[in-house]
Amino acid sequence: MKLKQQLHQIIFGTETKAGRTFDLVLLWLILISILLVIIESVESLNLKYSAFFTYSEWILTIIFTIEYFLRIWISPKPFNYMKSFFGLVDLFAILPSFLSLFFPGFHSLRTIRTLRLIRIFRILNLSRYNQAGKHILESLNASKAKIIVFLTTVISIAIIFGTIMYVLEGKENGFTSIPRGIYWAIVTMTTVGFGDIVPKTNIGQFLSGILMILGYGVIAVPTGIVTIEMANQKEKQCPHCKKKISS
Repeated sequence: MKLKQQLHQIIFGTETKAGRTFDLVLLWLILISILLVIIESVESLNLKYSAFFTYSEWILTIIFTIEYFLRIWISPKPFNYMKSFFGLVDLFAILPSFLSLFFPGFHSLRTIRTLRLIRIFRILNLSRYNQAGKHILESLNASKAKIIVFLTTVISIAIIFGTIMYVLEGKENGFTSIPRGIYWAIVTMTTVGFGDIVPKTNIGQFLSGILMILGYGVIAVPTGIVTIEMANQKEKQCPHCKKKISS
């Protein structure tokens, strides 16, 4: 029982030196693992250092697996940990390696371990960042209805313009279907075109210009909506802050 308590203090706690050291070492291992997955995707390096990548990844996976089961063993309520956000992240961090034994393509999903880096906010006691994140989430939630209406409008415009361009330009100019036309409309609105599909007719180019101008609104409108809601959230908190100071 004493061993479990000591391990719990080290693995789940950040108050002790041992606990902070454990978490920081774990974060470095996660970073190394993510870096290895990224570098391994470079074909020339993978061919040259294939054995190194394989052995390194399995060593790290075994370490993370032992850590995951240790967390279950020392947790007062194992099931609560397993279904918690961090519990699920810890599980998904090791699953791709084992799934890759049966489905080779799954090994690239090991980059999901990036989510484990969220623990850095807890480890380094960066509570102000947690509060800032909560503030942004509250603002997004408050502006949810407006954003949904805006996105519905954008999707409708993309469908209408995509269909019009399909009719006007036709297959000979690359608009082989309505979905391809919609793809062009979305790309034009968001990034001012990739250049893979370009309208050739005068009216098509005119409509393309209109869509590019509308594209500025795609960036500006949701930013304004969220900013206003963030200001509203701050105003709501001000009376509470004043009461707290006066008391």
